[in-house]
Amino acid sequence: MNIRQLSFRLLEVFMSVVKTGSISETARQLHLTQPTVSLQIKRLQEAINEPLIVMQQQKLQVTEAGLQLFRTCEQVFGHFDDYQDYLAELKGGERGRCKIAMVNTAQYILPKLLGPYSNAHPHVELPLEIVNRSAVLARFERGEDDIYVFSHPPSLEHAQAARFLHNPLVFIVPLDHPLADVKALTLADLMPYRFLLREPGSATRMLFESELQSRGLVLSDSVQMASNEAIRVAVSSGMGIAVLSHHVLPKGDNSFKVLNVTDTCLASHWYFVVRTDRHISHAARSFLKFAQLNLEQYLDKQWVRNELNGLNLK
Repeated sequence: MNIRQLSFRLLEVFMSVVKTGSISETARQLHLTQPTVSLQIKRLQEAINEPLIVMQQQKLQVTEAGLQLFRTCEQVFGHFDDYQDYLAELKGGERGRCKIAMVNTAQYILPKLLGPYSNAHPHVELPLEIVNRSAVLARFERGEDDIYVFSHPPSLEHAQAARFLHNPLVFIVPLDHPLADVKALTLADLMPYRFLLREPGSATRMLFESELQSRGLVLSDSVQMASNEAIRVAVSSGMGIAVLSHHVLPKGDNSFKVLNVTDTCLASHWYFVVRTDRHISHAARSFLKFAQLNLEQYLDKQWVRNELNGLNLK
């Protein structure tokens, strides 16, 4: 027999005999008969073609070859014990990898949840992809990640979505803008002025343009920019009006003015989305369970919409 074909059971019996120095004690501990233990040792010695344990003066003695095998087995079994511990941590969500793809706007909020989770689970990798909604949807369709964060989740059989945060949109203008001090406005009042917009594929832009289309309104002028931060800075610098998520505006920033548009209430919700036709990693399940229990603790309670109990995380 090739020693690579040795069974773990044979080696386990051998290690027990060496540790206890007794066939009978090994039989008792492993719930075997004494003849079975003796037979296992005989089979092992035949496979290796070397004596491993010999009887001298009524005592079992380990040979040099046996001692070396015992040391090797200790190392091998030790590695497998470590691996068993690793599997337990993996299944418990303490180790592994959780890939998350999120819309640009969510990067201002989700780290408030990811930070505490990462501190509590330091061995879980959390690679992030931050792109616009259309890119997140494309990644979802290709199944590239474990969790997807965006508004307006796809209505597909293999998509399971749970709402977790309300996302109100606001209109902001430069401090010296003609509309800055107007107490109440309609959406039509904003149309003569330049708007700073995100790129096509942005959920914010999609929601805003849908509202304009439903009312038959047309922008007179617009400039496209690639990020929420660039738009916010541009508004503060006097370039025009913007519609942005409330969540991207820093608290206490007085470099712009939020308009009171009375006939418009633009808002969406963010969802955690998973694919039910793909394996969800233990780490991803662990993160979603953490989120379910801790949303109100780490995110602003007035915006939390915790519906994560609707996800099947068993």
